[in-house]
Amino acid sequence: MKDTLMARLIIAGTSSGVGKTTITAGLIAALRVRGLSVQAFKVGPDYIDPTYHTLAAGRPCRNLDAWMVPPDRVLASFRRATRDVDVTVVEGVMGLYDGFGYDDEAGSTAAAAKLLEAPVVLVVDASKMARSAGAIALGYRQFDPDLNLAGFIANRVGGDGHGRGVAAAIERATGLPVFGWLPRDPRLAIPERYLGLVPTREPGRWTDFVHSAGEIVASHLDLDRILTVARQAPPPCEAVREETIDSPETHASGERPVIAVASDEAFHFTYPENLERLEAAGAEIAFFSPLRDGRLPPRTAGVMLSGGFPELYATDLSGNVPLHAALRDAHDGRMPIYAECGGLMYLTEAIVDDQGREHPMAGLLPGRSAMSG
Repeated sequence: MKDTLMARLIIAGTSSGVGKTTITAGLIAALRVRGLSVQAFKVGPDYIDPTYHTLAAGRPCRNLDAWMVPPDRVLASFRRATRDVDVTVVEGVMGLYDGFGYDDEAGSTAAAAKLLEAPVVLVVDASKMARSAGAIALGYRQFDPDLNLAGFIANRVGGDGHGRGVAAAIERATGLPVFGWLPRDPRLAIPERYLGLVPTREPGRWTDFVHSAGEIVASHLDLDRILTVARQAPPPCEAVREETIDSPETHASGERPVIAVASDEAFHFTYPENLERLEAAGAEIAFFSPLRDGRLPPRTAGVMLSGGFPELYATDLSGNVPLHAALRDAHDGRMPIYAECGGLMYLTEAIVDDQGREHPMAGLLPGRSAMSG
């Protein structure tokens, strides 16, 4: 077993929208090209950004949410997920010091960095500044002396001359290194809409994007210095124990009950830990697609419908009448059905799209869901 909580770092930003997700995904891809195994994490309850890191790492990205989960459980889960990897890369949330409130760090990237004892690399969007980047970087360094801020990355520079100037300004002001700068490049643009970025579960050339991001990161950032920073993180605290998940139980019949979990372009907001917990409790997970499957998996004993964007696929979901009937039969038979967010919308009578068109849904719950705002 590899020593966990050792090689690790956090990619943070001065704010949302500075390029954290792109740089994190690109860094993961570049490290994998070097032959390293990488575990990705996202600070907070985000479902969308992790889809990029899952694609880049080739293994599920996980969330670190010390606001919802006790810190000791966050650490234990972190250690379990990183026990067999070479390096762990964590993407922060919003700005480095942004969390639940305005007067403490709860829920912030800074709080996560302290919990993990992880060095932080801060992304600065330099597209509309020069020497001022040094002032911004200095403010972030001095704001919390207890934070292990290890260095910076300048993003969206106008060229090498601009990048060198910004890097020099930051290094003079802070005394910390700039690990490189990334150009403004259309290949690094990720489409956005409400709730953030477009998830990679939807149609798109996402593999090409991750590949391009990895190439650009590898050619513009000093990966050796970044790895050195990650490997200089302190050894794991002895008090942090690896979280264990018991072996699956079997029922008297010898069969494990099947939990049917919706998973397709419309429904994919699911934390991997929740499925692992169900398996540990003795369940067998079987995935199905409300877009394409006309029936539930064989031996289904319970159904889980998580969030996503059913409103974008309302026509196809509405047209899958056989699955609506299968869900109603399951409900009539008192089968447990758990639904949240978009999954709950799917169980209502209809989804009304942004054009005012009504699309009939499964109809287990009275009411309709409608786009607003």
